[in-house]
Amino acid sequence: MKALLIIDVQNDFLPGGALAVPHGDEVIDAVNELIPQYEVVVATQDWHPPNHQSFAAQHPQRAIGDVVRLGDLDQVLWPTHCVQGETGAELSNRLNPYDIDHVIRKGANPQIDSYSAFFDNARQQSTGLAEYLRSRGVDEVHVAGLATDYCVKATALDAVELGFRVVLLQHAVRGVDLQPGDCSRAIEEMRSAGVEIQ
Repeated sequence: MKALLIIDVQNDFLPGGALAVPHGDEVIDAVNELIPQYEVVVATQDWHPPNHQSFAAQHPQRAIGDVVRLGDLDQVLWPTHCVQGETGAELSNRLNPYDIDHVIRKGANPQIDSYSAFFDNARQQSTGLAEYLRSRGVDEVHVAGLATDYCVKATALDAVELGFRVVLLQHAVRGVDLQPGDCSRAIEEMRSAGVEIQ
């Protein structure tokens, strides 16, 4: 069975949001058209506490876009975004919510960011998504949402590693491109790992 994974289509990642993905709103209509084609639809939300260490505001003398060490991992510093309970963390109200079966919240540990829908970046904690999908008989996941070069990529790569067949729905993703070409490199990395690009 196939599932649609809708990654982080949240207000803060859309135009006007704290960490807006360029043209991020373009995925919404594409996702709404996709939803009825799947028996299992899962959406994810970044769900950060206000003191999350991926926020540049938590690192005096550092700027947005700087890279610091969090534990054993390099971490890009982001604007404060998707704070638990705030409007920016809500899924876009333009998304069709009625056929979303399950929502995964990630990034709640203030010490570790969580790009993937399956694990935190240190792979210390699972979100339970793999178990949920398997309990529903899912063996193939199709990935849409934001952002191509971060959470979409991490989710697709983890899904392959976990043994799912994975398809990236290229018309329904948009990326940050913090460094020019990041999105193209992300797509090639996914393709090389076994993700089918559609």
